[in-house]
Amino acid sequence: MRYFDLMEFDSPDLPGSGEFMSQDFLDLLDKARERAGIAFVITSGYRTHEHQEAMKRKGYKVSKDSSHRLGLAADIKCTNSANRFKIIEALLYVGINRIGLGKTFIHADLDNRKHKPIEVIWNY
Repeated sequence: MRYFDLMEFDSPDLPGSGEFMSQDFLDLLDKARERAGIAFVITSGYRTHEHQEAMKRKGYKVSKDSSHRLGLAADIKCTNSANRFKIIEALLYVGINRIGLGKTFIHADLDNRKHKPIEVIWNY
């Protein structure tokens, strides 16, 4: 990858777990970063079951079948609308078609399991 190091995607409780990320997803994310022309700060990549459960206990809303657990999702820090536009445009351009918008992050997701809708953008 040109713009990322695998450790940026590690679950906080398991160093080296960034290796469980989908290479296809990472390749697309790298291309999106190039297109956007701005840094993508990863706030969450791969998540272990234990980390996912810890997030629930802290009150975070987390999906029962999170794409993070499969290495198919990442959250990108974003706090202003100009960068939000650049990131979303770049994600869509490269084919990442499941996007969630939070107040301080953008969730990018390439999970195409049958029960997960594609070509969607949602708010948290």
